[in-house]
Amino acid sequence: MRLLLLMSALTLLFATPATAHDITKGTIQIIHPTISLSPKGAKTAAGYMAVSNDGNASDRLIGVETPIAKAAKIHTSEMKDGVVRMTHVLSLEVPADDTVVLEPGGLHLMFMGLTTVLADDQMYPATLIFEKAGPITIEFMIDDTRDDHGNHSVNE
Repeated sequence: MRLLLLMSALTLLFATPATAHDITKGTIQIIHPTISLSPKGAKTAAGYMAVSNDGNASDRLIGVETPIAKAAKIHTSEMKDGVVRMTHVLSLEVPADDTVVLEPGGLHLMFMGLTTVLADDQMYPATLIFEKAGPITIEFMIDDTRDDHGNHSVNE
């Protein structure tokens, strides 16, 4: 299972051309945080990354703060009866010596009530708050995954 998560993290890492912007604090590493470029005028955006814990104890992501949105929350997506449903998750456990991948169609961050227009290839700050590691300030890169018709090329 760990190999599958690591492969997913590596796929996410190399899915878009970008300069490296991984952050490590203590045993927690944030790998390639990106936000999918939303259509013009959108009030929400989704954020993705991999979170690796090289420690011998689990940690928990308990909050997200950012100046780009009125609220930022952890969500999960689930397909049921042909309908995608997003559910707010209060916290996200990152087991010891493991990697959790936030990706389209699964766990992700939702930025709601955007306070700025997000521009392709730009970086935007956020602070991830962990139960043990404390606050970790990162920058999300905007990633335009849309095709020539404005449709997203990945399922969100």
